[in-house]
Amino acid sequence: MKKILIVTSIAVILIISVVYLVNEFSKHRTFQLFGELVSDVETEEKVVALTFDDGPGVYTDQILDILRDHDVKGTFYLIGEEMENHFEDTKLIVEEGHEIGNHSYTHSRMIFKSYSFIQDEIEKTDELIREAGYEGDITFRPPYGRKLVMLPLYLSNQDRFAIMWNIEPDTDPEMAKSPQMMAEHVAENIEPGSIILLHVMNEWRKDSLEAVEPIITSLKEEGYSFVTVSELLDIKKQ
Repeated sequence: MKKILIVTSIAVILIISVVYLVNEFSKHRTFQLFGELVSDVETEEKVVALTFDDGPGVYTDQILDILRDHDVKGTFYLIGEEMENHFEDTKLIVEEGHEIGNHSYTHSRMIFKSYSFIQDEIEKTDELIREAGYEGDITFRPPYGRKLVMLPLYLSNQDRFAIMWNIEPDTDPEMAKSPQMMAEHVAENIEPGSIILLHVMNEWRKDSLEAVEPIITSLKEEGYSFVTVSELLDIKKQ
């Protein structure tokens, strides 16, 4: 009986360890099994990409007003289902000249999913982005930053990058409560070619929305200019 308990305990520990390692690997910001992943771009130019995940949502008008006031173009990684629910907002983002990226149709974690599921999630959302009038390249960002085997394989087959980030001020629960702390975090960690991730369009993300203006102001004071993700990728190719 004692030997059985020892073997069982070891097996449980191994399973927990494997699950933990898979989880950590799936959200790694700088490595994946297939294709290319981009979390930032090496450049000496003082350029950064400001990206907004999820939505469209209740604060779409407000974030567009802020970006217009500061003459900044951003990249919006939108969810297909939310685009259908707020399609006029989606078209407005396009009309304002911003880049729209694909953030899947249902915002499901794309690990342990079939190739056909991933293909459907991405292609349905691509179609909605085109229906909204967006004509540029459509980059893709994995929901929750999760990718394991099938998603990188699909993207590699389509010659598409997985777009990640290297600065995420509103992911930390404590920092996310303070627009000032978020802005300071960005200013302290910024570097040329950074990709900044924010969530600003949903009603529980007002603090993130209020952080956008001080982030833009402080980075402009440091001599940075703002580009879209596609523009950042063009710099990468040079």
